[in-house]
Amino acid sequence: MEIVVGISGASGSIYGLRLLERLRARPGVQSHLILTRSGERTAWLETNKKAAEIRALAHHSYPVEDIGCRLASGSFLTDAMVIAPCSIHTMSAIAHGISSNLLVRAADVALKERRKLILLVRETPFHLGHLRTMTQLAEMGAIVAPPIPGFYHQPQSVMDIVDFSVDRVLDLIGLPAADAKRWGQEKHS
Repeated sequence: MEIVVGISGASGSIYGLRLLERLRARPGVQSHLILTRSGERTAWLETNKKAAEIRALAHHSYPVEDIGCRLASGSFLTDAMVIAPCSIHTMSAIAHGISSNLLVRAADVALKERRKLILLVRETPFHLGHLRTMTQLAEMGAIVAPPIPGFYHQPQSVMDIVDFSVDRVLDLIGLPAADAKRWGQEKHS
């Protein structure tokens, strides 16, 4: 599988990093990373990881300015694209077809080619404009999946909470995790 991962400048860069780690561990999966400049800064502030360290988690990495690379074309076959986290700015640009950088162009390609586009929108609270934009994206075929954790699996750490959302993303792209905590699953002490 070919999975595109975008990391924008919204808070929650750990979601994109963890998704890249989990994809790297899956045989037969190739990850393609688009890391925005604001995504680099936020990841540094939140995780102390430099851009080079983040890029090393992916199989392939592309500069956000490289609007002519293979991810900008529908003829390059991918299975899904996930933007984790997805800023309101990026979400709005995708909804309105403003393909001013590779992240937004690749998302536009996913939509026009009817491929899975999953947006982990990070903002709270949402105002009516945000909600209307999410509705517009859902009508266009995107999956809007804010990283809202469940607690029935009794998380013991922040990473347990992060993994809950990442496991849901893996389900959505067709790569369910064998160790994902699921509703109704028996507790093992």
